[in-house]
Amino acid sequence: MSDFKTFRSKMENANVSEAAILGFQRNYEALCRDETGIISEDLITPIESLVELDALSSEATQFSPELLAQTVVIKLNGGLGTSMGLQKSKTLLKVRDGETFLDIILNQIIHQRESTGAGVKLLLLNSFNTSESTLKHLEDYAEHGFNDPAEVELFQNQIPKIDRETMQPVEYPENPHLEWCPPGHGDVYTVLSGNGMLDKLLAEGVKYAFISNADNLGAVLDPALLSYFAESEKPFLMEVTRRTVADKKGGHLTIRKEDGQKLLREVAQTAEEDLDEFQNIEKHQYFNTNNIWVRLDSLKEILEKCGGVIPLPMIKNTKTVDPRDKQSTPVFQLEVAMGAAIECFEGADAICVSRSRFAPVKTTADLFALRSDAYMLTEDGRMALIPERDGKPPVINLSDGYKLVDALGPLGIPSLKEAKKLSIDGPVRFTDGVVIQGEVTITNTSEETKWVAAGIYKDESVEL
Repeated sequence: MSDFKTFRSKMENANVSEAAILGFQRNYEALCRDETGIISEDLITPIESLVELDALSSEATQFSPELLAQTVVIKLNGGLGTSMGLQKSKTLLKVRDGETFLDIILNQIIHQRESTGAGVKLLLLNSFNTSESTLKHLEDYAEHGFNDPAEVELFQNQIPKIDRETMQPVEYPENPHLEWCPPGHGDVYTVLSGNGMLDKLLAEGVKYAFISNADNLGAVLDPALLSYFAESEKPFLMEVTRRTVADKKGGHLTIRKEDGQKLLREVAQTAEEDLDEFQNIEKHQYFNTNNIWVRLDSLKEILEKCGGVIPLPMIKNTKTVDPRDKQSTPVFQLEVAMGAAIECFEGADAICVSRSRFAPVKTTADLFALRSDAYMLTEDGRMALIPERDGKPPVINLSDGYKLVDALGPLGIPSLKEAKKLSIDGPVRFTDGVVIQGEVTITNTSEETKWVAAGIYKDESVEL
């Protein structure tokens, strides 16, 4: 097995926590043992049914102030959104009505505090890319106590990229920053334990953590879910929703045949020959929303039992040290998925929620849909699909000219209330009063921008 000493030295010199070093060492040693992290299709079986949130909604429609006071909301806020042309935290992107993702999240917490009198806590898991711009934005919320980094910020770890040839830390003097990579959102458990925040929360009487991606505006505290999680005494609960074509490449929940254990399988853990089955949304019907509920005392027990490291499955990614230069040194990047912890907690479970709790923005196509009338801002601050859509988002396909956020502004947004699929190819602009119904394709093969006239477009292809 390759020597880990150089990794430890590099990480210690960068002030990486001991918990993060131990977690990386565990995964590095798995890599050296030629473990792939692959979950083979013939070793798993689909999940047939789960408890449905809709069946619980009538049992708890109002928050219990007592439970809220024992709850912390943790938002994963480490992404820059560079694929959409952003150079700051993605949550500082304006969604609609001049409000950013972060504004909407903060207003959710403020609403819950003011309507219940309970001091529900908020933590943001920032990265070295997002910390400065996020904390600057929080200064506008000083009166609500969000401006103290010690109270609101968790700081994501960084781990070394591994030179594929030497199996040692890669060296890249041209840009040493690129020698490092994030360890995946499973790092949230390591951060909680490594900086003392877990002990601090437990000492303050906080039992329940609700963790979700900051770019998922559907992920808001729900009274029925919180009550169910607390009363069930389950240590871990994953929110899943039924898969659609839009998320067939996302991680799904499954069961290991050998012992009946629930597992999360990501596309990076799937062999090439199993990809068709991985994307079979009728067979593997439950998609991980990355909305996770965790009992903090149970997390503490697992960490103590496992020497300070929660044993999450290793995911191996093969890349180059400079992702923009395919001729640069080939590297391995190791990561862990937050939802994979479902197999680490005895008695962990999942619950099926409506699509309204899953409204992420990963691309400009997602943002285009979110800004349309297919979504609404609910009273509790969620960005959710309108009821008429029955939990099914419109599928949006945009040509390469719309990959960056700046290109969306001039485009305009048509009505998508009744749209099933909209494809846009070429430079176009929507006038006011454009209504899309069913499946519509709009194409402009020229370089000149052309306007889509007001009117109803239903199940048709439009050549401009």
